[in-house]
Amino acid sequence: MISEGQRNDINYAIPLLDQIEINGSNVLADRGYDSNKLLDYVYARGGEPTIPSRKGAKFERHCDWWLYKERHLVEKYFLKLKAFRRIATRYDKLAATYLGFICIASILIWLK
Repeated sequence: MISEGQRNDINYAIPLLDQIEINGSNVLADRGYDSNKLLDYVYARGGEPTIPSRKGAKFERHCDWWLYKERHLVEKYFLKLKAFRRIATRYDKLAATYLGFICIASILIWLK
């Protein structure tokens, strides 16, 4: 799913999770995804959220920090994608064109 650059990613978390089966899986996300609506959705579908509580939260939720560190694989992929200037600056007006260049860049990353 491609969203506008000015929209918050949490708005697309539940529609994205609707497309996959999360029963019995861990859902890893950073502190920005700490919302009761998303957590209730993950628990209702049989998943286990591995999302740390926001700093200054009234109630600190348990988070498996060893599992949470696995997020670095995805973060490193996005850093590699942003090395391509056209993707980092998002000059393309059409989402389909932008997605096409993300696919091309992903192939180039995979081939290295």
